[in-house]
Amino acid sequence: MPGLAKIAEAARAQALDIAGLVAQGSAPMPERVRTILLLAPDEPRFWPHFTQSPEYRDGAPDPMDRWSLRIVGALAKELGAQPLFPFATQPPHPFYTWALVSGRVWSSPVQFLVGARSGLWASYRGALGFADALNPLPKVAKPCDSCAQPCATACPVGALTPAGYNTDACHAYLDTKAGQDCMTNGCAVRRACPVSTAFGRDPAQSAFHMRHFHR
Repeated sequence: MPGLAKIAEAARAQALDIAGLVAQGSAPMPERVRTILLLAPDEPRFWPHFTQSPEYRDGAPDPMDRWSLRIVGALAKELGAQPLFPFATQPPHPFYTWALVSGRVWSSPVQFLVGARSGLWASYRGALGFADALNPLPKVAKPCDSCAQPCATACPVGALTPAGYNTDACHAYLDTKAGQDCMTNGCAVRRACPVSTAFGRDPAQSAFHMRHFHR
């Protein structure tokens, strides 16, 4: 089995980052899997890498999911792992649970996942399931513990707060002229996170996801 350094190098070649490790016994896993490595976009490299892909250019639906299936599938084959995805699987794999037990992602004040490196831009393109155990990643601190938590009051219409998420109010706001700021630059709540600000995600990538969300 390849070591963590080789796995990370292979992921980086596809503008992906190892965003967490889930050890056997900490969460439900597929059969014959003892370690799961979560793969997230490696910003700011990910968006220009993805936009050069055939999936982005061919105009067919769900380009990023199709890219993820191809790329994570190829990584799994190269590294002797099982490819796992947060979509296209029934029943769905428990990515939210895996994220929380990975020690690098937590539930934020607004309940969305918040990553130690990605802030409220935390997301996954897939994961690699290995039959062998891997050493745990170094521990990191939850960023919210030392933060003023501007995310809690950042939503212009109060649709996303510590009290919950009103998706109807969110979509209604996105249909307004004022809501085009979120449509173009990404969710105001996610952008308010200081860690998100430092992550370097391209606004064009955020706009891409907002179009997918608000359709």
